[in-house]
Amino acid sequence: MDGRDTDLKKELDATLQTRRELGEEYESALVDSFLEKVDQRIDGAVERRVRRQMAERQMATARDSRSPRPTDSFGERFGFGIVSLVLAVPLSAIGGGVADLPGLLVAWAGIVGVNVVQVARTNPGLFSGRRWAGKGDAWDE
Repeated sequence: MDGRDTDLKKELDATLQTRRELGEEYESALVDSFLEKVDQRIDGAVERRVRRQMAERQMATARDSRSPRPTDSFGERFGFGIVSLVLAVPLSAIGGGVADLPGLLVAWAGIVGVNVVQVARTNPGLFSGRRWAGKGDAWDE
């Protein structure tokens, strides 16, 4: 940062020297020129800072999306699928025995609904319109 301060000080000294040589009639143009250089330096610093912050956010997002979630383990998904199938048999029998085909359809709609909720809970972006890109852990929007 000291190097930039030195450069800016040199620019100011050169502007003041030019003002002494040219006179007061060019003062406005010289000040405008110097302020334009200061604005460019500020814009460059802000742009670098914004790019760095965006890169840090992207890295944090990438790290968060790749980190394994404890609720999305293979064991939990496998166990939920087994329990769902085991409970589907008696629920189908009860629904079909009590209300025939409509009861069977209601029982299976409930089973499917519970499984859809479980999938949506463990995969938050699945139903939001994002597609799997097929490369690493990237999602396309």
